Amino acid sequence: MSTLKYKRLFEPIKLGNTIFQNRLFSSPQDTYRLTYEGFLDDNATAFYETKALGGFASVCVGDVMIDARAGHSHPFQLNADDVKARVSLTRTASAISRHSVVAAAELNHAGKNSNVMAAREGFVYGLVEEMRPDGIEIRAMDEAWIERLIKCYADAATFVIQCGFGMITLHGGHGWLIGQFMSPYDNKRKDRWGGSLENRMRFPLAVIEAVRARVGAAVPIEIRISGTEGMEGGIQIDEAVEMAKMMDQKVDILHISAGHHEIPDSYFLSHPAMFDPDGVNVKYAEQVKKQVSTPVATVGALTDPDMMEEVLAAGKADILALGRQTLADPNLPLKARTGHEDEINQCLRCYTCFSTSATKGIFYCATNPLIGHERDSLNENPPRYQKKVLVVGGGIAGMQAALTASERGHEVILCEKTEALGGVLLCEKDVDFKKKLDIYIERQKRCLSRSSVDVRLGINVTPEYAEALAPDVIIAALGSRQVVPPVKGIDGTKVFAAEEIYLDPDKAGRNVVIMGGGLVGLELGIFLAQKN
Repeated sequence: MSTLKYKRLFEPIKLGNTIFQNRLFSSPQDTYRLTYEGFLDDNATAFYETKALGGFASVCVGDVMIDARAGHSHPFQLNADDVKARVSLTRTASAISRHSVVAAAELNHAGKNSNVMAAREGFVYGLVEEMRPDGIEIRAMDEAWIERLIKCYADAATFVIQCGFGMITLHGGHGWLIGQFMSPYDNKRKDRWGGSLENRMRFPLAVIEAVRARVGAAVPIEIRISGTEGMEGGIQIDEAVEMAKMMDQKVDILHISAGHHEIPDSYFLSHPAMFDPDGVNVKYAEQVKKQVSTPVATVGALTDPDMMEEVLAAGKADILALGRQTLADPNLPLKARTGHEDEINQCLRCYTCFSTSATKGIFYCATNPLIGHERDSLNENPPRYQKKVLVVGGGIAGMQAALTASERGHEVILCEKTEALGGVLLCEKDVDFKKKLDIYIERQKRCLSRSSVDVRLGINVTPEYAEALAPDVIIAALGSRQVVPPVKGIDGTKVFAAEEIYLDPDKAGRNVVIMGGGLVGLELGIFLAQKN
């Protein structure tokens, strides 16, 4: 008798002639790990292969741009019209598919947001003549240019299939080119390509038809659209449902996201924050699924397999597409399938990955040290010599250091001077919008209890204590403390550190001045405001 807990999550689904091993898909993600020529390097390939190893049914390589001249929003996007890209795309598709995982390629075009063309040529092509807010001229696409773009999508689909990809994902949401044609906010054309819903849908339907003609009925085609653009004058859910009905049975997956990439407030619909509940955008997929027969995918703030199983059981979606969660824990499917769901590292939705990709060009994760180092991890050899490691401090860094050293085969002793693991961040335990942080800390403690790490609480490590243990290595994970500036009155009875107020909000009184507008100050302000 099967003891599989998540029967719906791990039920196969057939799309086209392809069988997907479960309902967990890794949604489109791009990577800045490119060569000088703009091709995926070995680190990028490992980035995608890591997700395949984790058990996702499909892994999608994002932002494969269909038009090198006029399609890129930033330089770190792939070209589907450069034959020299064949080698790196083929290698990456192979790295994904050799694990019985379907490699998907997301075909995209930035339309009027083609910033690379703007920097190079001083103008861009859009749907109508206008000026961008940054002063860049937008020239209206004529009929020939539109027909050219349709062919570009078809050519790109042919190219990536030749490279070994098994599914085509068309990005029709978030304010990119296809979405610009669909949206009444962006599409102000007066000809057959704009105006009525039928006219605004002419371009995406033509792209779907052209791609299908190239790849045939056997290859699955997925289209991502915004269930709402979340702004006045944009697509709303009722119209999105009508759009989905017009594409029903013309594609194999209707991938329902939300938001508009170029509108700041709407951007956070696409990428929900820690203040949003899990599965905040499922409601859009649910509305579409009621009206179509094509399988529907939902995306956004999906971290908990229990909740995802409920989404499938309730018939709100057929497929769960995970984005940032694949960074926090690329092994989520494997853990959920093998009964280790309580060891899943749930995404905090803290935006560290976005921040580091923007500032450093690499995805790093606040809670998963593997991310950004996937190639090293895939090729890691066991240590030549087992060492005795003393980790001093049981906060966030100390716990992870102990787990990593233990996983690599070392003897590890972890000492914490208090009676609890978790360090300074335990003060945020009861902050509602930080509940994922508490889940993370408890998860780390659970993993330590199941490891070979010798955890010693209430131990203040002195030089004598350390010397008696005779470790080969000491890792000093002593935690952080706030900087106290030399300001008159700083030692007053009404002056507190953020940590103290989190632990005892009543100390704040009714009228509060917060000194410091960084993340600590901002989050403390929100916390106190929520408590009136």
